[in-house]
Amino acid sequence: MPRATEPRPLTKTEARRIWLHAQRLDTNEPFGAGPQAVAAAVDHLGYVQIDTIHVIERCHHHILYSRIPAYARADLRQAQSVDKSVFEYWTHALSYVPAKDFRFFVPAMREHRREGHRWFASVKPEDTRKVMRLLRRDGALTIRDIEDDVLTEKEHLWQSRKPSKRALQLAFYTGEVTISERTGMLKTYELMTRHFGWDKPPKPAASAEITAYLLDRALRSQGVVSLDSICHLDAPSKGAVRRLIDTRVRRGELTPVALEGAGKQEHWVQPEVLEANGAVPGGEGDGLVHILSPFDPLVIQRKRTELFFDYGHRFEAYVPKEKRLFGYFALPVLVGEDIVAAIDLKTDRQNKKLLMQKWSWVGKGAARSARKDYKRRIEEELDRFERFQLAE
Repeated sequence: MPRATEPRPLTKTEARRIWLHAQRLDTNEPFGAGPQAVAAAVDHLGYVQIDTIHVIERCHHHILYSRIPAYARADLRQAQSVDKSVFEYWTHALSYVPAKDFRFFVPAMREHRREGHRWFASVKPEDTRKVMRLLRRDGALTIRDIEDDVLTEKEHLWQSRKPSKRALQLAFYTGEVTISERTGMLKTYELMTRHFGWDKPPKPAASAEITAYLLDRALRSQGVVSLDSICHLDAPSKGAVRRLIDTRVRRGELTPVALEGAGKQEHWVQPEVLEANGAVPGGEGDGLVHILSPFDPLVIQRKRTELFFDYGHRFEAYVPKEKRLFGYFALPVLVGEDIVAAIDLKTDRQNKKLLMQKWSWVGKGAARSARKDYKRRIEEELDRFERFQLAE
């Protein structure tokens, strides 16, 4: 008999099905509706990435819309600013994360407070003292509320010329302030303790707890995991995570799988997930169409997406026009269990319509026999997507 730890073969079809279920993209309304659905979605996914690009609706709203059909932007505002069930912090990028997970981020905050932050090394102590004094005296504020800054030269493209903004950003990373509200991309900063009503922040999680948190978060939202997918843009965590994986494999809590096409890259699945989802025929998800954000968790790890879906997404916003394949801001289209198209869209808010810049068939969508049916279904979803884009 093979050893218990010998990898079990896993087809791409099985792996896709497990991942789609973990992402809750195989069910029509997996989290319900309203601010509670936002909190539940962020909790399940672990984080929802934030980005400034506004060609169509910004990605944090788009990612939530893909899993909450009745999603309204006000639901996220309620969750962040009123219910305080989510807050903003850095994962692999700036993201919404569950407020209940706050303690897992406290060690990073303390490290930045102790050692500084490489992005904000130029922040002067007097600038930090100034913004903290204003916050304590006047309450929550935006950068527009600070009018007496002496503008400075930028050190890089995305940096503000206002010293106070950089000081607020540094205070955000050190955990002294939080973003209590967003209006578009205008951030309102508030003292962390005052926003949450704490006398002091929660105790920091121990390093072993953070390692388990990273692994469990990935297992919940990815289903089939690799070391790279668990530690996306977080190479320093790989050693501890790998040791925990090995421990769980020995305990029978994780099963190694040999994923079709993955070569030597190792993957693992929880045994109960493998039994429940791996060999179950597609169900409700067969009829679903999702126009995904390029920052969606299903797409953001490009190599993983290509391995599972045989689709290599290209983010071409910063690619010269003549070298673009799919378009400036192409969105992958998931139909059932396959990514079949990439469509480059733009929202014309002035004329209240969604513009189709380019439509590219990919993967199974490239088969001409399937295109008519796919096109009809995608166009139906585009109608709904347009209503979401233009909704106030």
